[in-house]
Amino acid sequence: MPDTVDTAAALLAAAAQQGPGDTLRIVLLVSIVGGALLAWFLLRGYRTDDSADARTGDGAGGGGGSEGGPDGNTDRDASA
Repeated sequence: MPDTVDTAAALLAAAAQQGPGDTLRIVLLVSIVGGALLAWFLLRGYRTDDSADARTGDGAGGGGGSEGGPDGNTDRDASA
């Protein structure tokens, strides 16, 4: 039985030296990735897609092409 006590004491001493290293690394990594995804999700609603208007030919000199797409819908953002 003395071997078990010595082994348990050695394991407890080794565990006490570790600290929250791995857990803290995981929490920080998840926080950074989550913050980046949240920023991307929130900021994508504020972007303006001006390059799409130039490709469809809307505006000055648009000619007689399709009216903004196959269904003729030129409203890009219904909430604006």
